[in-house]
Amino acid sequence: MTGAAESSVSMADGHAPSSPDWTCGTCGDDWPCETKRAFLLNEYRSDRAMLTVYLGSCLAAATQDLASPVGASLQDRFIGWLPRQPRHS
Repeated sequence: MTGAAESSVSMADGHAPSSPDWTCGTCGDDWPCETKRAFLLNEYRSDRAMLTVYLGSCLAAATQDLASPVGASLQDRFIGWLPRQPRHS
């Protein structure tokens, strides 16, 4: 892990990623695991834009660590699960 992702993933909730495979250090699922997703949604409930920036930095770090090329599945894993809010015109 590198950069901004590394400084933010050391949160006390425990479900931090384990590099270089980006699995949850607590439950072993792909990170962010379901528990971490719920935690992040709660923690960033008033600032979804910042959550997206944080997860984007995690995605960038994971891209460097994981041997497989970045594809839609990796994007979905890190960002695709975020609830979308309706756009206002």
